[in-house]
Amino acid sequence: MTRRSCAIYATGIVCAHLLIVGIALVVAQVFQTMIHSRLKKEITLTEKSQVFESWKNPPPPVYMEYYFFNVTNPEVFLAGGKAAVTQVGPYTYREYRPRENITFLENGTKIFAVNPKSFVFVPEKSAGDPKDDIICTVNIPFVAVMSELNSYSFFLRTIVSMYMNSLGVKLFMNRSVHEILWGFKDPVLSKIHSMKPEVDEYFGLMWKKNGTHEGEFVFHTGEENYLDYGKIDTWNGLRQMSWWSSNQSNMINGTDGAVFHPLINRNELLYIFAADLCRSIHLAYVEDVEVKGIQAYRFAPPDDVLMSPKDNPNNEGFCVPAGDCLGTGVLKVSVCREGAPIVVSFPHFYQADPMYINAVDGLNPNKEEHETYLDLQPTTGVPIRACKRAQLNIILKRIQGFPETKHIKETIFPIMFVNETATIDDNSAAQMRTLLLIVTLVSNFPLIIVGLGIILLLVLVVLFCRNRQKKTAKDETAYTQVSDKPDESAETPASQPMRNGSYIAMSPVEAQKC
Repeated sequence: MTRRSCAIYATGIVCAHLLIVGIALVVAQVFQTMIHSRLKKEITLTEKSQVFESWKNPPPPVYMEYYFFNVTNPEVFLAGGKAAVTQVGPYTYREYRPRENITFLENGTKIFAVNPKSFVFVPEKSAGDPKDDIICTVNIPFVAVMSELNSYSFFLRTIVSMYMNSLGVKLFMNRSVHEILWGFKDPVLSKIHSMKPEVDEYFGLMWKKNGTHEGEFVFHTGEENYLDYGKIDTWNGLRQMSWWSSNQSNMINGTDGAVFHPLINRNELLYIFAADLCRSIHLAYVEDVEVKGIQAYRFAPPDDVLMSPKDNPNNEGFCVPAGDCLGTGVLKVSVCREGAPIVVSFPHFYQADPMYINAVDGLNPNKEEHETYLDLQPTTGVPIRACKRAQLNIILKRIQGFPETKHIKETIFPIMFVNETATIDDNSAAQMRTLLLIVTLVSNFPLIIVGLGIILLLVLVVLFCRNRQKKTAKDETAYTQVSDKPDESAETPASQPMRNGSYIAMSPVEAQKC
């Protein structure tokens, strides 16, 4: 057997083995299953896991951008006309949110933590100085007191109204951005505080929220089931709330939005419990995106999250009392805001009923600036980019006994909205790209084997064809017999080639006599 034949046989054997093994591994998904199993074990909230430190102290910077609606015509609104507002901002704060008091429970299957948040003003990312910029907006303590007194007698409401008027308290107020956010001493609340010490005499949208947490959380670590990774087990000791009018609405579902289970697919719904919204919401897949060279799935709240119960009966439980429902795109959260007529929505009433948008001049909802979304890396479940956008509104309506409200039209009035953003930092992004490259190579190793097998198959075909061609050429150059009749050569026509043992394929040569 020649060397060429040995090479052909060896190539054929190796090619066959590579194709058989590679196809078997592809069909069985051995390497993909191995990688997925490894990810499920590694992505857990345990001290030895790769993700635990980033869960404790998230490296991506979080920014809170506050935008306010400055009322430009309060007199027109009080006279029964339509209010006009202009957007002012952003006023940007860097948010720090380490997890503290971490304690493992139930043999490491659950973990307790609190998440205090602190805020530092970032002037280079802001439109102005919050201590100098003055905003004309709704006097929320005034409206809260009116709403509380609505169930009391007309006589009492009149007395309180006269007292407020003597203090110079009006439906609209002019305050600095810093005061509206971080608090000021309110004259009405100060008077109530003197009679009811449990009522705070200071008011601010973020009053007592700098350096405090939103509650005590117990999370699943994902040790028992990777799908439970980061999910909330209890919040302030509760497995469900009691504010809403149905068990489904009171459920505490999903994570706190910081982590999600690995191996996310496009068809699933992701749940987040938002303590500031007093409820859980779900997100659905929107599209594939790329952030810093990392492929991600974008998830966002679908239209049905804040849809009217008429269109989505699942939202009937958020009507308190039962049957007292608002329209699409808004959620009344008075039950968890000490009775104040507070309503939350997306900025500029994005995805809301047009009647709320048209009730106030100056609103311009659009998807790019006002949509809430999460960009998640599907293999690891790590948030790559997040934008949480929510708007605070208040219900203004006529209340007898308060003359200032006698002409106004009932309106869900916008106060401000916040844009909370976070994007993976460059160092974490580089580590993520390296990890995904390794995962891709290992997962696709069977395909690499099949590819090598196909290449060797092509080499085998080429070697076989070349060997066949040479064998054919050799057969065609075989020797012919020499004639034993000397007189036949003389009789051979001059046009015929002379056969003297030469290769017939060669040019004719002159015959030699024996």
